[in-house]
Amino acid sequence: MNRGLLDRVLARQIKRGQLKLTYPSGRTIAFGEPEPGFPQVAVRFADEKVARDIVFDPQLGAGETYMDGRLIVEDGGIMELLQLVQGNSPWEGQGGRMTANLPHRIAQSIAFLWGQFNRPASARRNVAHHYDIGNELYKLMLDPEHMQYSCAYWSREGMTLGEAQEAKLAHIAAKLAVERGNTVLDIGCGWGGMAIFLAQKYGVRVHGITLSEEQVALARERAAQEGVADKVRFELIDYRELAGRGESYDRIVSVGMFEHVGRPQYETFFRTTYNLLKPDGVMLLHTIGRMGGPSRTDAFTDKYIFPGGYIPALSEVMPRSEKAHLIATDIEFLRLHYAKTLRAWYARCMAHKSEIVGLFDERFFRMWTFYLAGATAAFESGSMCNYQIQYTRDRHTLPLIRGYLEERERELLRAEEEQERRTALMGG
Repeated sequence: MNRGLLDRVLARQIKRGQLKLTYPSGRTIAFGEPEPGFPQVAVRFADEKVARDIVFDPQLGAGETYMDGRLIVEDGGIMELLQLVQGNSPWEGQGGRMTANLPHRIAQSIAFLWGQFNRPASARRNVAHHYDIGNELYKLMLDPEHMQYSCAYWSREGMTLGEAQEAKLAHIAAKLAVERGNTVLDIGCGWGGMAIFLAQKYGVRVHGITLSEEQVALARERAAQEGVADKVRFELIDYRELAGRGESYDRIVSVGMFEHVGRPQYETFFRTTYNLLKPDGVMLLHTIGRMGGPSRTDAFTDKYIFPGGYIPALSEVMPRSEKAHLIATDIEFLRLHYAKTLRAWYARCMAHKSEIVGLFDERFFRMWTFYLAGATAAFESGSMCNYQIQYTRDRHTLPLIRGYLEERERELLRAEEEQERRTALMGG
């Protein structure tokens, strides 16, 4: 029954490109027709339960059977398989897709809502689950220049991952309107790339905070290597604990952290950042978002990748920041930038497969690449996007017209190019 149901669903869904599916019995069935721009993929099920697991919960079932080596991609890769499936049901067309059965959806929703409370203790556990698995994996996957684990900014064709991440840092710095002498709070500082960049380019003092012990250790090491250890300090602390210290900052930046806050904590986040921001300060929030209305985190991501995480709709963010009296002075949607970034990370992981398998095992590698491939499909054809929201407390803080952003960005990138030119000449 599960096999017949899966066949009917795939026949209805896969029209462009082709999926060849071989069951354990040896029976092979093709879905769709070859078409330029769409992958051709062949998969094999190792046992009869694979179809049942996928029918029961398509995302979790496909992910787990792939991790376990029971769903085997024989022609193409997991990136192409998920691109084919999602690409045939683009969000814009509101294409139908399989969902978990009703009792399972109810159970998942209850568990998801409970996990969203994200109290300080659970927040630390959730962050450790993803970020404290060892820095070596991230060194292999991310750009070596800045170790940015967030959406890059592909402002021109032919950019390397490192160049696109540098452009992202400059883009954000321009929106922060950073001035020499500013104090900056970096909430969710990762391995210190943003803090180091701002300290190097503007000479500002940056306080980077994270809940990951692995990140703090490497961030401090990298700051010392880059010669800015006297300008940046990294601390293992929850942002909610800063409010009681009476500290305030000229600029606040948060990149790729809001996804871990949890919906019940949105008002707390904005109330806290309002109080930490000086009256004439500027804040920039960079987060993954979703087009359309609120939803929930899929079961695979919640179980294996980002427990307690949630991707917000803009309609969930703005009412909470408005309640805190933060003024949204600029909002930008980045649509396909993260898809390009994820493909670059996926390519680096594939190039370093033997090292990653050596650090973990084959099952972990399949889990990780399934995550990257699924996320890529979600940004290319699904509902995922990125928001950059600039906030102030005072309507008079920033220039009246938006042109200052591009001017600052160009100046920063020109200075960087000039520095690289001088360094090359000296080396020659």
